[in-house]
Amino acid sequence: MADRKSFLLRMDPEVYDALQRWAADELRSLNAQIEFLLRCSLKESGRLRGGARAGAARNEGRKDNRT
Repeated sequence: MADRKSFLLRMDPEVYDALQRWAADELRSLNAQIEFLLRCSLKESGRLRGGARAGAARNEGRKDNRT
């Protein structure tokens, strides 16, 4: 199993409740739901391997406009 970092996260009770409901809907633990959402956001912003910007950066060198 990969090493995991743990830390304390403080959040607004309304946000906590909404995340808890969402996690239950997705059949995930609250921790897994938070990690899933963070991972999706990081990939989308290109800050994690396999993100959207990684693909865009590879296509920037093309002379035509195909993606």
